[in-house]
Amino acid sequence: TRQARVDELVGAYRSLGHTLAHLDPLEHARPDQPLLALEALGFAESDLDQPVSSRYFLGGKAMSLRDMIALLQRIYSGTVGAEFMHISSTQVRNWVRDRLEARPEMSAPQPAEQRAILGRLLMAEAFERFLHTSYVGQKRFSLEGGEALMPMLETILGRCPSLGIKEIVMGMAHRGRLNVLANFIKKSLRTIFTEFSENYEPDLVNGDGDVKYHLGYQSTREVGEGYGASNVELRLASNPSHLEFVDPVVEGKARARQRILEDTEGRKAVLPVLIHGDAAFIGQGIVAETLNMSQLPGYRTGGTIHIIINNQIGFTTLPADARSSLYCTDIAKMIEAPVFHVNGDDPESVCFVAGLAADFRQEFGRDVIVDMYCYRRHGHNEGDEPSFTQPDLYAEISQRASVATSYRDRLIGEGRITKEDADALLASYRAECDAALAEVRAANQGTDTGAGKKFAGSTAVFQPPYTHDPVATAIDAACLEKVARAVTSIPDKIHVLDKLKRNLLERRLKVFQAGGPYDWAFAETLAFGSLLLDGKPVRLSGQDSRRGTFSQRLSVLYDDKTRERYIPLNNLAEGQARFCVYNSPLSEAAVLGFDYGYSLDYPEMLCLWEAQFGDFVNGAQTIIDQFIVSSESKWQRPSGIVLLLPHGYEGQGPEHSSGRVERFLQACAEDNIQVCNLTTPAQYFHVLRRQMMRPFRKPLVIMTPKSLLRAELAVSHNADFTDATFQEILETPAPAGPAGTKRVIFCTGKVYYDLLKARDANGMQDTALVRVEQLYPLHAERLKEAIGQYANAERWVWCQEESQNMGAWSFIAPLLADLLPPNGQLAYAGREASASPAVGAKLLHDREQKALVAEAFSI
Repeated sequence: TRQARVDELVGAYRSLGHTLAHLDPLEHARPDQPLLALEALGFAESDLDQPVSSRYFLGGKAMSLRDMIALLQRIYSGTVGAEFMHISSTQVRNWVRDRLEARPEMSAPQPAEQRAILGRLLMAEAFERFLHTSYVGQKRFSLEGGEALMPMLETILGRCPSLGIKEIVMGMAHRGRLNVLANFIKKSLRTIFTEFSENYEPDLVNGDGDVKYHLGYQSTREVGEGYGASNVELRLASNPSHLEFVDPVVEGKARARQRILEDTEGRKAVLPVLIHGDAAFIGQGIVAETLNMSQLPGYRTGGTIHIIINNQIGFTTLPADARSSLYCTDIAKMIEAPVFHVNGDDPESVCFVAGLAADFRQEFGRDVIVDMYCYRRHGHNEGDEPSFTQPDLYAEISQRASVATSYRDRLIGEGRITKEDADALLASYRAECDAALAEVRAANQGTDTGAGKKFAGSTAVFQPPYTHDPVATAIDAACLEKVARAVTSIPDKIHVLDKLKRNLLERRLKVFQAGGPYDWAFAETLAFGSLLLDGKPVRLSGQDSRRGTFSQRLSVLYDDKTRERYIPLNNLAEGQARFCVYNSPLSEAAVLGFDYGYSLDYPEMLCLWEAQFGDFVNGAQTIIDQFIVSSESKWQRPSGIVLLLPHGYEGQGPEHSSGRVERFLQACAEDNIQVCNLTTPAQYFHVLRRQMMRPFRKPLVIMTPKSLLRAELAVSHNADFTDATFQEILETPAPAGPAGTKRVIFCTGKVYYDLLKARDANGMQDTALVRVEQLYPLHAERLKEAIGQYANAERWVWCQEESQNMGAWSFIAPLLADLLPPNGQLAYAGREASASPAVGAKLLHDREQKALVAEAFSI
């Protein structure tokens, strides 16, 4: 029927109107969409002046078909193209629809709003042009062509007080970053210009720093006026050239801030904003991993506003070569996020969708995408010549007026502002830039009046240097008993499997009552529990971390009928801190990035990420290299993140043996991280407690065991928890005593037990074993002390399970060689160098393992 066709027309524009929208500022003709042609919708030209209405559009308001189509085109095919019909929730779809369709009924922005928009555009443009002429040829990754980003961000900020947002946590790559720092976050122009100076030598709290367009910053801005004014904190995360890897870091930081503000229910007070490039958003898998976490219990942050600076080119690569989908945003449909495409040359529409996105996030606690189509006036950076690869495109761009110029001319033409007012806005900002530059030049010429002070304006975090000083990590007997009894009992209403009750709860209770032997998982539980009683929260996340990959942890118990969860560690005592344990999605990079971000902003929490097997850390290498090992050196931000990497050679093949300890050791310098390969449950207990009890934070990488989780020899007893502390070096003296020691074998980790068994089985009375429990920072003085006992030793051996080009050998050999007596020679016992971390056959593994242990005693 005719009415059905009218209703279908409305639905067609809601679904497909975006494909006709005028989104590209460089576009000369409207895109073609045959499915929205009159004939395809069942109408003819003669129908255009017929009266129509639809109960699904504007409440059934009557109008001509011509007017209805014009209105639908204005709403859905103008300079905003909305994708929301893919969303399964009717409530969400209707909310977006109603907001979009109400816009034509709303008045145009007030003159004051338009002047504010223009002011932001002029400031953005003036800042870029000032840098362009003052620092010719220096990289800055100009925002020119996408200046509407600045009024977009201001719109979101301006809505914060009314929406209850107290903080914005941001992440972005290079494009426009300096502009955001200067004009949105309000990092001082003087500081920014100083970083451009040729003789600039930064004052760094630690290490090496990074280039100016990678650095983060934080500030507080007052929003509003008078009694309605409120402060909003802005935090921009540091980000390396691995563009999108900051995404999960920002999400983790945001969740940490939400916890600090006690905003863990609604998650409304802290807003994550991620600014992407179009090529990176569709091209990098970390984006999909981060999107996937958005609604997961352990990782959600109440929704993120994603802003895409869509300059339609990635360095020199055009969209036709960069993606297989129509839009760079199509990946976001996997989480049913609404997508608002908008023409960056229409700043009023840009601000409209920014406000819409902020309202949507607060209303539904879900991610939302703003895809701002624009262009890039210069090359990828200011040293790049874009006309080499896109001569026609850049010939057109060079002739194009900026968005600030075109918007200014429009407002002047409409009588909304005078040319004098616009010129005054621009002159005021340029004067501010000139004054800042004059200060910088005066400082460079030695005529500074003292305004610059070391670390002025810095957001670095200061902490004491690393030290090997022992820390009191032991707990008293009462604390041990409180934790042990709480984790070995459950409420009567919870019915767990009988097998679990016998093998976990009853067995652990007997271990406690007997004073041992405690296995690895029980020691971990004691460490977590004692920290919780000390008021220090614990977060553990990773693939299958609740049960543990090897069924060792079982930190969450389930009723065998109702599946009701019971977490013993959250039922220790009134007022205790909270234990959070999450089974993560099957992602390493995003989850580790998230937990690293969490650790940055919540240093009072023990934050752990666990790999299912140590080798899986390969999938998170960018997070490790670009953030964790260089956190203090590059970003001036300490992190106490703990990485648990199951490591050990048991014949399970190359993907289930090595946590790649050699890669971490290769990255060790400047006391940046701690690398441990522990051999007893008590050592694990103490190193976890030590992590929270020192006045500094360093990432901790632990090669955790597999076969040692339940090994008969790898156990501890009550006194190991109540009367001991962490030992970087452990010694097993030779039965013959120090004077009778002829051979000293150094090792780390699980191979120690193979060596111990072989020594005792074969009566090697003259052999001492020295375990290096902490490989870095190496406690050289303690190791030298151990070596000094063996004046009569004739053989010094390093033994490892790993291949010679892997494991700790390459790292430890020169360090040990410097500590040995003048005539001491260090020999190697272990697997030969190999391309793969381990063999795949158990038979070959056993043969190799037996040979390397024998070699340690015979070489």
